[in-house]
Amino acid sequence: MIYLDNAATTYPKPEIVYKTMDTFYRTQGANPGRSGHRMAMAAEKEVEDARATVAQLFGIQDPRRLILTFNATDAINMGIKGFLKPGDHAITTFLEHNAVSRALHGLEKRAGITVTKVKNSQEGFVDPVDIRNAITSKTRLIVMTHAPNVLGTIQPIREIGRIARENNIMFMVDAAQTAGVCEIDVHECGIDMLAFTGHKGPLGPTGTGGLYVGDRLTLEPWREGGTGFEAASLSQPEELPFRLESGTPNTVGIAGLRAGIEYVVSKGIATIRAHEQHLTNKIIQAIQHDQRFVLYGTTDITKKVGILSMNVKGFKPQEIGAILDQSFQIAVRPGLHCAPFAHQMIGTFPDGAVRISPGCFNTEDDIDQLITALMKIANEKI
Repeated sequence: MIYLDNAATTYPKPEIVYKTMDTFYRTQGANPGRSGHRMAMAAEKEVEDARATVAQLFGIQDPRRLILTFNATDAINMGIKGFLKPGDHAITTFLEHNAVSRALHGLEKRAGITVTKVKNSQEGFVDPVDIRNAITSKTRLIVMTHAPNVLGTIQPIREIGRIARENNIMFMVDAAQTAGVCEIDVHECGIDMLAFTGHKGPLGPTGTGGLYVGDRLTLEPWREGGTGFEAASLSQPEELPFRLESGTPNTVGIAGLRAGIEYVVSKGIATIRAHEQHLTNKIIQAIQHDQRFVLYGTTDITKKVGILSMNVKGFKPQEIGAILDQSFQIAVRPGLHCAPFAHQMIGTFPDGAVRISPGCFNTEDDIDQLITALMKIANEKI
């Protein structure tokens, strides 16, 4: 199988991730922070080592402000629902994943917040001026993707972070498609909350992720329970990360996340991104001038991560996905990609598009085989 669905989850993982998780479960698989015996303490050290590793990846100065979550969706909900109150106004974009769109919509219905969605250009970029113009006296949060999972276009978060600071508004970034692929410093970009998932660019396992919570805000916990800290109190602890981390964590996954990030850092984030961009650009160069194909968003590879959405004229995207899978053993992702508003903006709703997303372990030969397969499919409609 040629796997080109890395925007959904990266595969395969580095060998060190598999080994780390196997060793952890065989030798340290106790419950961290809940007991005083040596296995529990070793498990707790693994969690804290991973927390420090993630914090360093994003330039987070205090690792205690890095909350370990089960994925980006968990982190996004924790941030949005823990911060916004009835009557608040939030600004977002049409490029968002449903993790953002549904969380905000739910609060609109239940809590009476208001939301403004800012449009993007046809190439897939949000203009910071449009964000500024959407601000009202009740705006408390700007929440947006760093790179949308449909187009992969890298958004101007540094400029938008500056606008948020100038207006005393909190700024939340969904880094699901850029963590481990783009250099991100939460302080340099003026980010108050950063949500990421571990199973994509960081090359960790599913069920892992995190939320950075800056010192300008306090979140209400949306999950309460055992933390291994202040167990006698009926109230959730005030101290981070305990305030937002309740229940037994995915410790084996956290160990794998640390191993994945260490692998990414050892290879170099810029090197991995350049490799994925090169492979994506090879596809673009092969089909962008062929009238049988439709490409969406910018084709300037320097302005996007390794994600390409396209369609073949005469075929529905689901047909292309099925043919590539069944006849050519190539895995891609057709459909709406949990981002219906983005597809409305680029004109592919309701069927969606075929998303191709090379990863750091894909090769030039993988892409050559994909291009050959796409040409054979397109020829069937001549």
